Amino acid sequence: MASDSNNEVLSIISNIKKSQEANHKTDNPEAEENKVMLKDEQIEQAKTTEIRGKPKSGRFWKSKKERFSSINKTKGLRQDFQKKTALRLELKRTKELSKQVIEQLKNKEIERKERRKQNIIKAEENKRKAEVVQVITNTAKLKRMKKKQLRFIQKRDTNKEIEANK
Repeated sequence: MASDSNNEVLSIISNIKKSQEANHKTDNPEAEENKVMLKDEQIEQAKTTEIRGKPKSGRFWKSKKERFSSINKTKGLRQDFQKKTALRLELKRTKELSKQVIEQLKNKEIERKERRKQNIIKAEENKRKAEVVQVITNTAKLKRMKKKQLRFIQKRDTNKEIEANK
């Protein structure tokens, strides 16, 4: 901003010089009066444009800030009704498509999780079927067993397995 105002002042001064040179070429008394009037107007304009010196902070590149209320804002180009409706329809279509894609991805994920659960259940059943079972009828053996052996012992209802095999 500060450089803009300096440029404006410089351009005004150059315009004054040009007008003076043009007036010197034509030796008219009217031209001299115009020259004086132009000079006065241009000097007033130069005074109104603020010339800022070097800021105290030393940051010469910082420009003078304007308040947001003073900035003139344009509303921009307005689109006609048909274009607006076409854009709205296009937006609706894209939103629906994106919702469908997201829904499909969710369904795939749910199906994958269900298949995983079913596979885990099947694997456990197959493990139980494939187990080698040795029934302990003498409970005194349990008392003689060491800790490590006792860890491998599991209680099962063997009657169900026998009935399932028949």
